[in-house]
Amino acid sequence: MMFGDDAHPVPRAMQGPFPIEARDVGPLNILFSDAFTERYRRDGLVGVRVPPLNPLIWRYAIEDAGDGAMCWRDVNGDMAAFNIAHTSGVEGWMGPLAVRDDLQGDGNGKTIVLAGVRHLQQQRCRVIGLETMPRTMDNIGFYATLGFVPGALTTTLTVEAAAELSPVLLLSTCGAASRDDMLRECAALAGSICGGYDFTREIELTESLRLGDTLLVLEGDELVAFALCHWAPLVEGRPRDELRVLKLVARSEALLDRLVLQLATLAQRASTARAAVRVQGAYRGVFRRFMAMGARVRWTDLRMVLADFEERGPANGGVVLSNWEI
Repeated sequence: MMFGDDAHPVPRAMQGPFPIEARDVGPLNILFSDAFTERYRRDGLVGVRVPPLNPLIWRYAIEDAGDGAMCWRDVNGDMAAFNIAHTSGVEGWMGPLAVRDDLQGDGNGKTIVLAGVRHLQQQRCRVIGLETMPRTMDNIGFYATLGFVPGALTTTLTVEAAAELSPVLLLSTCGAASRDDMLRECAALAGSICGGYDFTREIELTESLRLGDTLLVLEGDELVAFALCHWAPLVEGRPRDELRVLKLVARSEALLDRLVLQLATLAQRASTARAAVRVQGAYRGVFRRFMAMGARVRWTDLRMVLADFEERGPANGGVVLSNWEI
């Protein structure tokens, strides 16, 4: 999550919010790439160019957010800013979001963030947050002025793909009746660990857009863990390189030993080099288990939450890893 709100000598007006539509993906991609590249430049990473995303990934984000996919336009009707606010039951988060560089200042950043907050509050979310680069002090300071407080780091860990380390069961291989039962069990499992969490919409969108699949772990006939995975290329025009875990739910940390092996197997089957999992800092035991199984640290993000809308700990020693990036 990147954002800038430096003053501009000639502030220009924005109009909105408007719903993001399919025709907006091209302008959205350009604004995303330009804004995030400029953010890296300000942080001293001059040679970094953030590429446009796969249009299917944007479609997933927009359809997942529904009414929370908002954009603003300048006086000419061109894309000026956007904020994509997602809900998974009572969990709400924003991302990505950006203001066009020439429109930063004059409170435009505040406008789009508060619009996202209002939407998530209207959806009765009990958790409201976002993620940003931990080294970007102006981002952290900006969000802090709007009531967000920093939490722990989210660490992206990767495990190398490997052939058939453990048998794999996928939602797509289940029959229609069994699939519906599994969807209900996924929602029930997530809700039993973090009350009110529900990733059903994300699972169904992943299936319908053919972005990946959901890995299921059973003990007997009972679902005890699942991982929602994407392996469609994240970047436009590039081959798939890694399997990305968007949501991971397990009844206990001990199940992670088995799940990591299955993710490595699934990464191989998906013709990717590795599986990437974003582990929130509250799950220290999960982090240790991944590292003990040979995982590598790839990236860090700072999770920030709105005061009085903080994440609550899992019940009964369970695990719910929820990626706040697309």
